[in-house]
Amino acid sequence: MTEKRGYGQFCPVALATEVLAERWTPLVIRELLLGSVHFNDLQRGVPRMSSSLLARRLKELQFAGIVERRRGANGGHEYHLTASGRELFPVVEKMGLWAQRWLRHKLVDTENLDPDLLMWDIRRNVVNRVQPGDQRYVVEFQLSGVPISRRRYWLVFEPGHIDLCYRDPGFDISLVVRTGLRVLTQIWLGHLTIERAMREDRLQLDGSRRDVLAFRSWFALNPFAPAGRKPTGQTELAAAQ
Repeated sequence: MTEKRGYGQFCPVALATEVLAERWTPLVIRELLLGSVHFNDLQRGVPRMSSSLLARRLKELQFAGIVERRRGANGGHEYHLTASGRELFPVVEKMGLWAQRWLRHKLVDTENLDPDLLMWDIRRNVVNRVQPGDQRYVVEFQLSGVPISRRRYWLVFEPGHIDLCYRDPGFDISLVVRTGLRVLTQIWLGHLTIERAMREDRLQLDGSRRDVLAFRSWFALNPFAPAGRKPTGQTELAAAQ
């Protein structure tokens, strides 16, 4: 007998769960809330999700009235949240804040570390104000603790645009960032400050003094980083006992 999908309850939480709690669906919504509208960009935000499953989830979200598919300016298709979808922002935000408070120790477990996702997140949050005038500005990231094929990434700053390169773009390097994958993830999540990582020699910045100082101005942290600087829920609970 085929199992009936759904909980068969009139409870609003049950019905919302039927729509939103499918595997990967909350992460697809997260990517849309962060501004990704093209299929390839959505895929880069969920690199361990197959393209076929992503396409299916997008169709399900369209059917639920959360996403609409539009013709883009360049002729391709774009995916945009409807008013219903945009209203999910505080739901997704609360999930992230809750994890920072109660599951922080698991966020940087080895099985959750992903250099491709981390660098993509960094690329879409950096502040494009580092290059002087019309000059190109290139930052090379050298990561330890990862397979050799995923140890080097490049951010290429152009006027009004930033590219993330997985192969050497062949341009002069302005700044080299050397650190471990876990350390960079901890910095990105707000668990570790740049200053402490540098003081403990877990983060090295090689470049001119101006470029080293500029790193702090364009390296914007994860939106949940402010919560990552606060004591964890477990720590506060233990202190109260």
